[in-house]
Amino acid sequence: MWYSNDMKKKSLILATIIVIIDAILKIFIDNILSINESIQIIPNVFYITKVYNTGAAWSIFEGSQIVLIIIAIVAFFFLLKYQNAFRKNKRNTLAFALVYGGLVGNLIDRVIYGYVIDYLHVYIINYSFPIFNIADIAIVVGFLLIIIAIIKGEEHDSSK
Repeated sequence: MWYSNDMKKKSLILATIIVIIDAILKIFIDNILSINESIQIIPNVFYITKVYNTGAAWSIFEGSQIVLIIIAIVAFFFLLKYQNAFRKNKRNTLAFALVYGGLVGNLIDRVIYGYVIDYLHVYIINYSFPIFNIADIAIVVGFLLIIIAIIKGEEHDSSK
């Protein structure tokens, strides 16, 4: 049991670092760019473009901040409980840290501003991918790592 709490503690510490990095980048972007303003990093591929997103990915649930806040809080506490079922290893610690950090990073924006500050703008073969942020990357990578753990059967930790 102590190891389970140790894994969770490490995940929450890493998540806090992710939240801080995410917040610093969002504040920086919010202060240097006007809404919809872009800075070209790699022509036709990568830009920093400031937008305010009142929805989730691909603007689903646009304007439904209360719903998105509730979903984030429920997901956070569900994952916090669910983490105990996973094998205790570095990948799983990182996976949950990434998801926690991403959820909280975007949750803070939603609660304080009523929207999420997005700024990473990628074009893939002339397709303008929806603009996202570091918190979004953390959530996606974290969930991919959790899916890998589930595929490997690590969500039923037999070492307890």
